[in-house]
Amino acid sequence: MTASDTPSFYRRILDNLGDGVLLFDKTLTLTYINMPGEMLLAVSARQVLGARARLVLPCGEQPVEPDLRHAMETGISLTKRNVTLVHPLHVITVNLHISPITEDEATGVLVQVQQVDRHLRISMEEQLLAQQNAARSLLRGLAHEIKNPLGGLRGAAQLLERELQDELREYTQIIIEESDRLQSLLDRMLGPNKLPQKAWLNIHRVLDRVTQLVQAEVPAGVRIVRDYDPSIPEIFGDADQLIQAILNIVRNAAQALGMHGRIVIRSRIDRQVTIGERRHRMAVKIDIIDDGPGIKPELLNHIFYPMVTGRAEGTGLGLSIAQGLISQHGGLIECSSVPGNTVFSLFLPLEEDHEASVPGLGGR
Repeated sequence: MTASDTPSFYRRILDNLGDGVLLFDKTLTLTYINMPGEMLLAVSARQVLGARARLVLPCGEQPVEPDLRHAMETGISLTKRNVTLVHPLHVITVNLHISPITEDEATGVLVQVQQVDRHLRISMEEQLLAQQNAARSLLRGLAHEIKNPLGGLRGAAQLLERELQDELREYTQIIIEESDRLQSLLDRMLGPNKLPQKAWLNIHRVLDRVTQLVQAEVPAGVRIVRDYDPSIPEIFGDADQLIQAILNIVRNAAQALGMHGRIVIRSRIDRQVTIGERRHRMAVKIDIIDDGPGIKPELLNHIFYPMVTGRAEGTGLGLSIAQGLISQHGGLIECSSVPGNTVFSLFLPLEEDHEASVPGLGGR
């Protein structure tokens, strides 16, 4: 029972599952791991094939090997829930579904690794998208109701200006200017009103442009560090809109830091990403990380709503606009924050047809 015994067709099926699948032989040595398993455990097959189960699935004080051995000896499947796997680089909570496998004279055990917080994340994403859509619909209706009387108010001020003496026209000018300011604010609240003009582009050129713009604005004590994965292929998107979305987030990070701090802009490939109701085999993940004071817990679940801000001088529109722009690209922005580590993660799905043409990404 080795990986070479598995036909390539079935291997592709296993690589497209959302959960990790691991196969151990009768000595509890790993003989197969699918691609989601590699991503979930943050390992490569080359590193762990041939390793014992206790090293692949380190469960701390409750080792997994006795359960694997019990399943093989009794022929009974079992499930271990909320198991904490402690790896050098990360800690994850999973459910382990353990099934004995017997084929001819070979004996082994199949372990399905299901990340518990992944399902919570999917639920949160769906809730976030629903909230965004509801807020945007509400705003559009509200803006429509405000724009009509606002236009009438401006027009009346222009007519009145023609009839007034010069020394009184400054008052009508104030009405006109304030009407224009409110109109501009409404337009910004609604975000871009045009569809993205998409083309194939290098996401790192977008990130470099954002870095260049922000670097010219921030104090000398703020450092911007770029951490790119050079293997990321081109994506299909609107460069100007992506620059605007990412720029809004990086500027927010810079403003949170003040005079000193560090911003890291990191790009990676993420696999088996669920956005809304659709699961994507691969997506580009852009992390914008700062070591500032963090976002207040009471604001964290509402920061993508318009007019929500943690700064007295902020408008609360930057993140809402950024989420809308990324949403137009089929993506999503998430945020986690504790003092000293705030992370905004942008997910941009890779086009399926483009994946197949990129060596090492598709066409397996």
